[in-house]
Amino acid sequence: MTDEDLCFLPAHRLATMIANRQVSPVEVMRAVLARIEALDPQVNAFATLLPEASMAAARRAEAAVGAGAALGRLHGVPVTIKDLTATRGIPTQRGSRIFAGMVPDEDAPLVTRLREAGAIAIGKTTTPEFGWTGVSRSPLTGITHNPWKHGYNAGASSAGAGAAAAAGFGHLHQGSDGAGSIRMPSHFCGVFGHKPSYGRVPYAPPPTNDATSHMGPMARTVRDAALMLAVMAGPHPADYTSLEAPPADYPGRLGGGIAGRRVAFSADLGHAHVDEEVAALVAQAVTVFADELGARVETVATPWAAEGPELARFFWAAHMAGHEQYLPEWEQRMDEGLVACIRQGAPITAARYQQMRERKMAYGSAINRWMQDWDLLLTPAVSVAAFPAGRLMPEHWPQHEWDWLSWAEFSYPFNMSHNPAASVPCGFTRDGLPVGLQIVGRRFDDLGVLQAAAAFERARPWADRRPLLAG
Repeated sequence: MTDEDLCFLPAHRLATMIANRQVSPVEVMRAVLARIEALDPQVNAFATLLPEASMAAARRAEAAVGAGAALGRLHGVPVTIKDLTATRGIPTQRGSRIFAGMVPDEDAPLVTRLREAGAIAIGKTTTPEFGWTGVSRSPLTGITHNPWKHGYNAGASSAGAGAAAAAGFGHLHQGSDGAGSIRMPSHFCGVFGHKPSYGRVPYAPPPTNDATSHMGPMARTVRDAALMLAVMAGPHPADYTSLEAPPADYPGRLGGGIAGRRVAFSADLGHAHVDEEVAALVAQAVTVFADELGARVETVATPWAAEGPELARFFWAAHMAGHEQYLPEWEQRMDEGLVACIRQGAPITAARYQQMRERKMAYGSAINRWMQDWDLLLTPAVSVAAFPAGRLMPEHWPQHEWDWLSWAEFSYPFNMSHNPAASVPCGFTRDGLPVGLQIVGRRFDDLGVLQAAAAFERARPWADRRPLLAG
């Protein structure tokens, strides 16, 4: 097995091979770090890389295998952590010069769980400033390039996670998603990303964006993401919004199939514009559900969707306005789009916020009532394929000083409604850029979404496709 093959080995297979002494954690870590050293200069997926600590952890993992110690489910598997997620003793800079060099004194719960399962955190992946946008750049780390086309958007805010997954920089990748930030980079980078039901993975401290941010896995295969989710999920006292139920056996139950399930399809949610090539690839993927997987697929109207654009733009600006405190000192060193968004949100009154919040709660309830008639909903993950990362909007789209949401109309509804949703690779454009299909499930039915994604993966496998990167 070549070093490149080791880097692209599915995480669930790697964990088994390490436990069975078929491959050494040290051998794997050397291959991964060598690949990152050679290729990350043209990708820029990492805000912080930990080569010495990673190799030391790999040697400890190897010694544990040799000693016959009890091993966790991810023993020796390299993982990455997003730079919005707290890591004890490791910088968590949030893509901002304001927090450059800031080092937390404790891990987020999911980081602790990954470590306890034996995973080795190799570094922190890049994010735009405070995770504010869907474009892969920040004032602190610059542009994170799409591995499929240099200079193009890798998606955000889990930009580095998506790029690292596609490039073979580690085997599992943690993302977070407040309006599509797991699903968008998964779409742009051609990997699988799952935004779980809200509270499935504890988020501590809970963010102040009115319960819309979700923690979840990103990986090159559905089974890998399912395994990572099973490790990270479950209640935690530090997150009073975390779900009571322990995680299901996601990786063990992926083979259930979706024959007979009622599946809705909406190409545009009644209001979204979608580029022609993206729409065609998504439509082809939907036929697989009907013709090959045995689902009962219907093209449907989504009457609840009309309020989404106004709500999303209001709350995005309102929540970003919390960063207004930094403007007097830092404005000239912040992302100018973020500054514009903050300034739009700053005048919003508490009374106006509460009035809009009533509408948002009704909107989320309407989605969940509507979903009772369907097992799954299929949509495009994003309206466009990757575009130059120096732009906030594709050149052929209407321009705005901060509103990137117009090409991401499919993702944020399910942050507000708390439904599980995933982006599954479903093809490539003529320019060789990946496209994702979004699969949405009923609230709490993460297993159903993962089973549908796994069924589609079996019918249309994608994980063997690798971007061509030259060191």
